[in-house]
Amino acid sequence: MATRRPNFNKALRALIRDIAARMPEFGHVKASRILVVAGEARRASRGTVKPLCFRGGKSTDRTGRRKPIVRIRGRRMLYCITLRPLFFRGSTAKARIETVIHELFHCSRRFDGTLHSGRRHDVLGRDFARRLRPLVRRYLKACPRELKASFAHRGEVRVLQWLERPGPSYLPGPSRVRVRKVYTEDQLFYGIVRMVTPKPRVAREPAPRSPKVH
Repeated sequence: MATRRPNFNKALRALIRDIAARMPEFGHVKASRILVVAGEARRASRGTVKPLCFRGGKSTDRTGRRKPIVRIRGRRMLYCITLRPLFFRGSTAKARIETVIHELFHCSRRFDGTLHSGRRHDVLGRDFARRLRPLVRRYLKACPRELKASFAHRGEVRVLQWLERPGPSYLPGPSRVRVRKVYTEDQLFYGIVRMVTPKPRVAREPAPRSPKVH
């Protein structure tokens, strides 16, 4: 009997909950309001986070533009994290966990479906990594062993993917192109992704020295 492929979204939700519980810097994060999907390659990116609301959790901004609503199990999602192929095929467990923390770091402290304006790469430059690195180190020391093991998996897993992906925003009114206003589970499916994780290096014991002959 074939082994059932693990649902990797469960591991991702558990990780985000644990980060929020252990790290005061992420105490505002709610895993139940974040959708995580696997997506296509984007240069050397391992992951990206997309805001699903305008400031204050609103669907419409001052210009009248609207955000498509993403609702899963009746609950509106505020953010969508997309994990790119390099996350699955070119990462260690530590690097994968760091990618998730990296994307959460972009979220607004208000956690209202917008991004933190002061934590953009083009604002912080090299300081972004300098500020993120100690947070990652601290969490990795506290991360439960079973969670790390989930992110060190080698083999196929099931991950949510878009069947039809929402756009960034749209202007209401007559249009030649039909615009979907609400996205639900019907626009998602569980795809199969293969996780390729390098095996940990085993330190070689030094060869015994031959006795000196006098």
